[in-house]
Amino acid sequence: MEEVIPTRLAALAHPHRLAIFRLLMRRYPDRVAAGEIAEALGLKPSTLSAYLASLMRARLVTQTRDGTSLRYSADVTAVRQTFDYLFLDCCRGRPDLCSPMVSPLQTGAIPMADPKYNVLFICTGNSARSIFAESILRKEAGDRFNAFSAGTIPNSELNPFAVKVLTDKGHDVSVLRAKNVAEFIGPDAPHLDFVFTVCDQAANEECPPWEGQPVTAHWGMPDPVKAEGTDAQKSLAFQHAYGALRNRIVTFAALPFATLDRVALQQAVDDIARDVAGLSE
Repeated sequence: MEEVIPTRLAALAHPHRLAIFRLLMRRYPDRVAAGEIAEALGLKPSTLSAYLASLMRARLVTQTRDGTSLRYSADVTAVRQTFDYLFLDCCRGRPDLCSPMVSPLQTGAIPMADPKYNVLFICTGNSARSIFAESILRKEAGDRFNAFSAGTIPNSELNPFAVKVLTDKGHDVSVLRAKNVAEFIGPDAPHLDFVFTVCDQAANEECPPWEGQPVTAHWGMPDPVKAEGTDAQKSLAFQHAYGALRNRIVTFAALPFATLDRVALQQAVDDIARDVAGLSE
């Protein structure tokens, strides 16, 4: 371990390599295509290849082949080993020296400022997927959760196909509006216990750190707004998005929160992204 730690730290010392690593951590457990990484970070393919090779040599990133496409994912086991080593070696296991790093892992349950958990779903436009997620959680488990949604670049109005799906399924759409993530940052914002990104583009973007270190996860899915064809075909894409999100949220709401520590809860919400994604697609 002592030999690999300098290699990992050196790999992350370059701003572009660090940006790639941070993007893959935000997208975890997704495996992200090289082209998508290059587009999100504005990197040339040849330059990206060199950076990814360096991160893989440091064993911070793994590569898999999906047909003709190469996909990349953060190696979270290596990341944990690195932080464990730094804590035990550099900090000598002293929480008084490294408490900001380890305190979220030491809590038995998520600290709650209110009787309900506050959950924020983020998308780019806040016009369909994140609106679906907010509405589903409110309807399925509104007695235990306060559901919110926001966009990194919100549209001026909700997508009409999304509104129709929600109306047909008995949701109250009068409480919905497109909002910016800025509303959930600052001293007057609600304390967030969970933050989920539900579109890849939003997860690719840099967001400011959330106060209170909420549990975060990426539940990305295809954008129904981009569906082409007849109105019936477009409507079907929205139905599929709604169904896939409902599967995830029902599974999430059924978790035994009172018995899970922070690490187990983080693993559970990551597993939902792996195991429940696309069941309705």
